[in-house]
Amino acid sequence: MSTGFVSLVGAGPGDPDLLTRRALDRLARADLVLNDALVSSDLLALAPRARRFFVGKRAGRHSITQEGIHALMIRAAKRGQHVVRLKCGDPFVLGRGGEESLALTQAGIPFEIVPGVSSAIAAPALAGIPVTHRGLAAGFVVLSGHAPSAYAPILDGIRPGAATLVVLMGVRGRGELAAHLVARGWDAATPAALVLSASHPTQAAWTGTLANLGSATIDDPEAPGVLVIGSVVGVAADIAYHQPPWIAPSTQPSSPAACSTPSTVPGSA
Repeated sequence: MSTGFVSLVGAGPGDPDLLTRRALDRLARADLVLNDALVSSDLLALAPRARRFFVGKRAGRHSITQEGIHALMIRAAKRGQHVVRLKCGDPFVLGRGGEESLALTQAGIPFEIVPGVSSAIAAPALAGIPVTHRGLAAGFVVLSGHAPSAYAPILDGIRPGAATLVVLMGVRGRGELAAHLVARGWDAATPAALVLSASHPTQAAWTGTLANLGSATIDDPEAPGVLVIGSVVGVAADIAYHQPPWIAPSTQPSSPAACSTPSTVPGSA
């Protein structure tokens, strides 16, 4: 049997409407889908002829090792199957797409990268927060917040307030992250936001400052979240956020609802 093919596909932040046309095509053609923990059933339904295998990782709870994921992709491709490795956001933005690409290359398996909309950009945008804004921030830094060992070397090289910080996988450790920034010279009054379940009907947002980021109350601690830190967070208060009038109310993604918060972003309930 001839060797199959692997597509490393970015699923975006969650809403199927934010998939690329190429991602939709690859899902429709798939024989096997290996999906992450945050991939919704609505997205999986777009691969009607495929077998589906959950390979998710959440907060240290792994259904399978990374090496096991590599083995599944390689074995299926060698059997002539079209494999879709369906990853939240973009495969190369804190998604281990590089590791999987190397494993496929070493095994001689043909593959492609299908970029996705990263939550690092989508989550702030859907909460009305521009990650760059003239006069406030000329750039932004995306980093992993799961442990100080991951973010400290990056943050220690950035002048306080010089760029917007967008932190993925940082909800649980947000208090420690905020304390680290303040200790490195960031103003405790620096605006901060937490956007949960971006693009989903349950999307919620909290806004405040570094000083109270750690104490922000979250209704669902398991919800995926993105932290945004910097002056740009304040711009959201002046942005009127609306859904297109031609989308039926039952199918519209919700505007950001509020968590327990000292203030909320535009469109909050």
